[in-house]
Amino acid sequence: MRTNWALGCAVAGMLITAGEAAPQPAILAAPAVPGAAVQPFVRVNAKTVVLRNVRVIDGTGAAAQADRTIVLKDGRISAVGPGTLKAPVGAVVLDLAGRTVLPGLVGMHDHMYYIARPNMDAEGRSEAPLLVPQMTFSSPRLYLAAGVTTIRTTGSVEPYADLNLKRMIDAGELVGPHMDVTAPYLEGATSPFIQMHRLQGPEHARRMVAYWADQGVTSFKAYMNITRAELGAAIEEAHKRGLKVTGHLCSVTYPEAAELGIDNLEHGFFVNTQLDPGKRPDVCSAGTGSPTLQAMTPQTPEAQALIRLLIQRKVAITSTLPVFEQSLPGHAPLHPRTMAVLTPEAREAYLYARNLRNALPRERFANAANNFRNAMALEREFVRQGGLLIAGPDPTGNGGVVPGFGNHRNLELLVQAGFTPEEAVKIATLNGATYLGLADRIGSIAPGKNADLLIVKGDPSTTIGDIGNVEIVFKDGVGYDSGRLLESVKGRYGQY
Repeated sequence: MRTNWALGCAVAGMLITAGEAAPQPAILAAPAVPGAAVQPFVRVNAKTVVLRNVRVIDGTGAAAQADRTIVLKDGRISAVGPGTLKAPVGAVVLDLAGRTVLPGLVGMHDHMYYIARPNMDAEGRSEAPLLVPQMTFSSPRLYLAAGVTTIRTTGSVEPYADLNLKRMIDAGELVGPHMDVTAPYLEGATSPFIQMHRLQGPEHARRMVAYWADQGVTSFKAYMNITRAELGAAIEEAHKRGLKVTGHLCSVTYPEAAELGIDNLEHGFFVNTQLDPGKRPDVCSAGTGSPTLQAMTPQTPEAQALIRLLIQRKVAITSTLPVFEQSLPGHAPLHPRTMAVLTPEAREAYLYARNLRNALPRERFANAANNFRNAMALEREFVRQGGLLIAGPDPTGNGGVVPGFGNHRNLELLVQAGFTPEEAVKIATLNGATYLGLADRIGSIAPGKNADLLIVKGDPSTTIGDIGNVEIVFKDGVGYDSGRLLESVKGRYGQY
């Protein structure tokens, strides 16, 4: 069974007694004045800011535009115009020649933890139990440093920590992105994770959803071993409260989940088990989706029927290509900046696993490589037919997929999959905002929208790798220094 993927998500709220109705917290809180702990990372903070001489990739999928001017006022985008657009009196003007401005990334599979394998050695051996330490300090800074201004945690291990973190970020007490907090995983009777609660039937699933909705979470995630009855009950209870459910499934197939009313499916088409040999109802298959992906190429009748069903039922798909790339020897690049933020122990464990995989004969991975290409093609076909594809890297404990850096890699892989850079940016920005119901406020660059932006050196519309050259990140009109944020967590990710 694969255990290095999804875990959870959560959103801020006040602790209340069970059964007491709580007002639903907003994912996007009102802008707050940066407090003492946030101030060291602030680079630009003025009522009106003008970004001049910039290239704009606006998040709609339209072609990049050169020599533009963007005016920010009171935390919102006031105007977008030509280079000759006049600056308002008293504005702070930034001349950003050679830079590109994009909407803040909307990370839709962005965890706050790091899976740890105790005492892992160079042979890949480790001791039980598999653990999930929380990265409440380093993760928010890494996301914001990379220009990820809104995240969905997509499965929580420490939900109260996530809820309180969101409250403190929203209040300006801590630095980090806007948060859509997902409840603890809705997992079935078996799980590889000792920290996961295990459901005991559909009524238990209803109670769990109701309880965490009352605590203030704003989304839910079903996990691999949930039954159809439990999933159906959870979806019904969440929808009653106006909340959405996503899933990293295995025991339940994609068509079954769509028929039950699920809103979103994680990991592209990698974990659909509907064609796995020996698949039994409500039981995770041995292949965990690989046989289905091998058989279901985009033009097969099964793939076409599935895509039609997903679109008809308005089920979004989350692309998490970076985490699957790690299973292919020699495919994922070794980024020095990513390695620099890991603790020595986390870096060592990652390099042990990477070296073991890369030392094996490549022919052993032929099916995995074909599946990876096929998964990319299925995502393209899903979008071609009108499906909503959103994106997040799934940083779950593989040192090659780290918050922020993993979001950038996801964009690079979407371009490798055949999307244009502008299309990839839309998937990682406006599409996520659309799913969250926030497209009128974030996800693209337009007058009236929140001033959530990232400024990069270079031109991602021609070289998508330039997305990693982040210099300033605006969130609610406040510009944060990416370099200072990264320096503050150097050598810490994997520790806290």
